[in-house]
Amino acid sequence: MFNVNLVIFYASGFAASILLSICIFFLATAKQYPFIKRTKKEKCFVNPSTAEVKEFPSLKDECSLDLSVIVPAYNEEARLPSMLEECIDYLENSSKNYEIIVVSDGSTDGTVSVANKFCVKIGTNKLRVLELETNRGKGGAVRLGMLSARGALLLFADADGATKFSDYSKVENAMKNVLKVSGSARHMAVKPGIVIGSRAHLEKESIAQRSIFRTILMYGFHAMVWMFAVKGIKDTQCGFKLFTRKAALDCFESLHVERWAFDVELLKIAQSLKIPIAEVPVNWREIEGSKVTPVLSWIEMAFDLALIWLRYTIGAWKIKAEYD
Repeated sequence: MFNVNLVIFYASGFAASILLSICIFFLATAKQYPFIKRTKKEKCFVNPSTAEVKEFPSLKDECSLDLSVIVPAYNEEARLPSMLEECIDYLENSSKNYEIIVVSDGSTDGTVSVANKFCVKIGTNKLRVLELETNRGKGGAVRLGMLSARGALLLFADADGATKFSDYSKVENAMKNVLKVSGSARHMAVKPGIVIGSRAHLEKESIAQRSIFRTILMYGFHAMVWMFAVKGIKDTQCGFKLFTRKAALDCFESLHVERWAFDVELLKIAQSLKIPIAEVPVNWREIEGSKVTPVLSWIEMAFDLALIWLRYTIGAWKIKAEYD
């Protein structure tokens, strides 16, 4: 006679043994802290006007500028010019000492040439190109850009220019409120704080334009983020996030995920370290040419979310700043 209880018992035991085997495998093979690979060439930038090669500074050095803008770019020769024009126009009309670091993530098109044209125009003190020899993924590109920056505040902004750069003023003001600082950016450098741009206020409008299937995927992803990684943040994926120098160092030194789900791990690290996080609505519009394939990318991110949760839960991954 078919015994349901016995089947359930053996199935549960089998599932538990599989999960235990996975945990043991991760504990045995995973590096608790990330190994940040960087070639000799990737430690340097080139002045395209003189061909002079100089080494990037370190995020561990004291800040020497108000703001660093990190722009990860993979095959972005078409969309990068308008983003940089808007960014430079805003910053040149502000009183900030700034730099822009364009990180070409193994691009095979004219991304580096486009960025170098702007570099010639405004100089390497204001714009530098970090050319990665192989594609690392967006998270890997952002991290290496952050680790090469001189700013008291560090913003990463997507190369497509989907977020209006003029919204930076709202993000910086929110940082001052979070840190309770009224002075210059240099006063914020040593305090931990993060402010993220948010598109949550646009969600109703976007749902009206999406198919039911894509809407279900979106809500499913939000639910997984809440369950496995980050609570209390409505939009983890907007490519417009501002860090103090202290927060950037603490978070990016422990970042393991280098592809699409890196934003979620960053915010999980920040919440674990009790770094204050604020969310600010920003103006955002869809730009043609996205590298994201909706279904495939969301499946990859869901898989990464589960792995992030499991690896931190069993101690296969650890946060460096907690143990320094």
